[in-house]
Amino acid sequence: MTDAATTDVNAKFTPRVFSGIKPSGGLTLGNYLGAIKRFVDMQGGDFETIYCVVDLHAITVWQDPTELRNTTREVAAGFIASGIDPEQSVLFNQSQVSQHAELGWLFNCVARVGWMNRMTQFKDKAGSNAEKVSLGLYAYPSLMAADILLYHATHVPVGEDQKQHVELTRDIAQKFNHDFKVDFFPETNPVIEGPATRVMNLRDGAKKMSKSGESDMERINMTDDADTIAKKFKKAKTDPEPLPDTLDGLAGRPEARNLVDIYAALSDQTSQQVIAEYAGAGWGKFKPALADLAVDKLAPISTEMSRLMADPAEIDRILARGAERARAIAQPVLQQAYDIVGFVR
Repeated sequence: MTDAATTDVNAKFTPRVFSGIKPSGGLTLGNYLGAIKRFVDMQGGDFETIYCVVDLHAITVWQDPTELRNTTREVAAGFIASGIDPEQSVLFNQSQVSQHAELGWLFNCVARVGWMNRMTQFKDKAGSNAEKVSLGLYAYPSLMAADILLYHATHVPVGEDQKQHVELTRDIAQKFNHDFKVDFFPETNPVIEGPATRVMNLRDGAKKMSKSGESDMERINMTDDADTIAKKFKKAKTDPEPLPDTLDGLAGRPEARNLVDIYAALSDQTSQQVIAEYAGAGWGKFKPALADLAVDKLAPISTEMSRLMADPAEIDRILARGAERARAIAQPVLQQAYDIVGFVR
């Protein structure tokens, strides 16, 4: 995901990963395969890893305060239960680190309205009601840029649908550096890897799996128990054709491709390897195998999340400690940005 020019630009920066998940609704399999599993894979490697529950982003649409506190803790529990070690990685919730909002305002003044108008996620979320949504929903991509650049993050693991926001982050970094004639912010690279970077609905393979979908049967919640996980996969929509012997044979079969990709991601294989193993198999064989695999991988996470959620004070302690560590990195970056802009401090 990097080119030689970007590598040269970022050579002075510590290799650092930042990413986050919004606590609106519960965690789904899409969050796990598209984000959290990759967060865990990048931990303890060549990068410093910083992971965040982005609760400031959640309030771009109205949230019940009690539910917001609960879902913030649930996302944190999901991180930890999946393998994020709060000692190896910095783990915190965004609202405890005020530097995010402060740098976000600077970037509101760097980003251009035309850039925001091109953001497809805003158009999708606002729909025909764009005049009545919050200013925060419109401007949140510049806050997302601040989330990333506040830590001089060089890499951001994201799903395909967030790539545009990381590209905007690069635009903002480049414009800030150009306007103030500095080499201060890195050009962050999106990391989009794996067979299930976009997990689709179990009842409609043309739609992304969503925590806000109409039916609970269309998604796997990370809090689902083993029996529920197995039941949902066994009842997932498919088609009458058996599995082909090449990936090309899945063209025009979105539900089939989605289940193959999920199996591949859960088993740490490529989708082609899965096809090779199950070529010619019917769904009566494949779906039970997928259900067993999913239960094996996901049920322990669900169980550990339940244990963690029974002690919210411990989750809060972990997040508070992570926020202290995050502020120690963020504050010097913000102070330097203020100096560059010309603020008297």
